[in-house]
Amino acid sequence: MSPRETYDADVVVVGAGPAGLLLGAELARSGVRALVLERDAEPRVAPGVALNGSAVLTLERLGLMERLRREAVPLPQVHFALLWVDLDAVTPRPPDPVLLPQSRLEAVLAEHAVARGAVVRRGHEVLGLEQDGDGVAVRVRGADGRHVLRSRFLVGADGPESVVRRAAGITRTRTAPTVSGLVADAEADPAALAPEHFGARFSAAGLYMGVPVGPRTVRLMTTEFGGRAADGAPTRDELIAAVAALTGSEPKIEGLYRPPVRYDDRTHLADAYRSGRVFLAGDAAHTHYPLGGLALSAALADAVSLGGKLAAAVRGEAPAGLLDSYHAERHPVGRRIIAVTRAQSALLYPLERVGPLRELFGELLRLGGVNEYLARAVSGLESPDPGTGVH
Repeated sequence: MSPRETYDADVVVVGAGPAGLLLGAELARSGVRALVLERDAEPRVAPGVALNGSAVLTLERLGLMERLRREAVPLPQVHFALLWVDLDAVTPRPPDPVLLPQSRLEAVLAEHAVARGAVVRRGHEVLGLEQDGDGVAVRVRGADGRHVLRSRFLVGADGPESVVRRAAGITRTRTAPTVSGLVADAEADPAALAPEHFGARFSAAGLYMGVPVGPRTVRLMTTEFGGRAADGAPTRDELIAAVAALTGSEPKIEGLYRPPVRYDDRTHLADAYRSGRVFLAGDAAHTHYPLGGLALSAALADAVSLGGKLAAAVRGEAPAGLLDSYHAERHPVGRRIIAVTRAQSALLYPLERVGPLRELFGELLRLGGVNEYLARAVSGLESPDPGTGVH
């Protein structure tokens, strides 16, 4: 038996979100045996709905954007805390963002990964891991019971409460939530919905967004400022009440394709993106308020960066320090996008206090340099800032 045959996969990736699926595809494209494990048997509803300029550029380079544009809704404007910025001031000008449900992007990325040769297994939950100098043993529970998989490297792309991160002993820096929200895809006749149920609405109470994302499908997303999120699984009635509170009327929907999902604006940043043969990517490494598609663009960039480095390591072509350079390259980006989203949150609530600041920011945005700086930041194109991190 060759040394390679002692491993079930060269790289096991935990989590079939955007980061995990794209990483699997990038590894397989380079001839690496990639296995993507996902706990959920069926795809989930995620709050993400925006592909910003950075994400569009990444997907264009992968050859996927032409297909996605056929389903996406163009969004010719971008905002910083719902204050509009001008992309024409950015050189070179980034692509316009588009609206596309993250679930649809994940479906396309899953097809892309499998077509490149990656294996994706749903309904497989990772319970723990042990690593040594040669590889990682991953304890997994699936429909056929418990088993152990052996790989050269392991990547946790399994979300904010990453099992991989905890099992690898990687600590994180966190902030507490200050807002709560609901997101769901509703079946509705667009003609039956009131005007206030389309587009974005901002008030002292919170944010509302209603976006058509498919035939007879509208993405409903609410953010309520202050207070604590309700306990338990959210219901259709709770969603309708939240929409009514923010828009002034109940939406006329026929049903929900899946139960609503809760989210909030808590942040976390992993203190390290690597521990031995274990790496973190996407929401397992950095989590923040889902505003402007920054989490998604960073997740895709994490996957591209890590994919090339791990492929070189598996092939025995990685120079000294290459794997460590992943943390050095991507950790400042995670820190930066958390700062950008927290700054926007600070300009939204409480409105009676931040109103004068919003007025001043609106005036500053008329200055070309300020507009370009913030336009790059919300497009995911701003260079990382060597600040001190999350506080």
